[in-house]
Amino acid sequence: MTELPDGPAGAVPEDLSTVAPRLRDLRRRSGLTLETAARLVGLSPAHLSRLETNQRQPSLPMLLALARTYGTTVSDLLGETAAERDPIVRAGRTEPSEAGGWTYWTVGGAGRAMQALRVHVPQRAQGELVRVHPGEEWLYVLEGRLRLTLGAAVHVLDPGDAAHFDSLTPHRIAAAAPGGVVLLFVHTLLQSGAAELCLGDDARRRGL
Repeated sequence: MTELPDGPAGAVPEDLSTVAPRLRDLRRRSGLTLETAARLVGLSPAHLSRLETNQRQPSLPMLLALARTYGTTVSDLLGETAAERDPIVRAGRTEPSEAGGWTYWTVGGAGRAMQALRVHVPQRAQGELVRVHPGEEWLYVLEGRLRLTLGAAVHVLDPGDAAHFDSLTPHRIAAAAPGGVVLLFVHTLLQSGAAELCLGDDARRRGL
């Protein structure tokens, strides 16, 4: 599994300062050791430890991987909690956030089995990042052109094109136009059994 990159070492911006303790608490509540959680996300234990102790800033792809592993959302990792579960998400209520060069808006409800985001991916932003994780992803191109790599196949998607794939397939997301690409992005969350899906029941019992 290719390890996900993160932001630069050093001080974490204020909007991400609460992520570290939440990552540690979510991992412990999930019953995962540092080593097991790191393997599921595609990190080294030392790297995950640095994230949990506020020594590293996670990128958006890394936040997505962590959210899937712990059965939560990026909004929850960032401490963005809704006052109530409203099925309607108004455009004026969504504020942009940035991580790892990607800008994103949460356009789905909290506490659901799927997370929906509107994402702007600039050209050359983490275009070589390969991701592999349990679940499914659905993408819809709103603006610009998307270069989507699935395994050995490379696809160029234009506005109105969509893709729906098993995210255990190694995949890369990159902009194929100078102005970047704007996507609707939906992914499934692993509410339970993440370790069994990747490692099997015996590994979970051994605390790997």
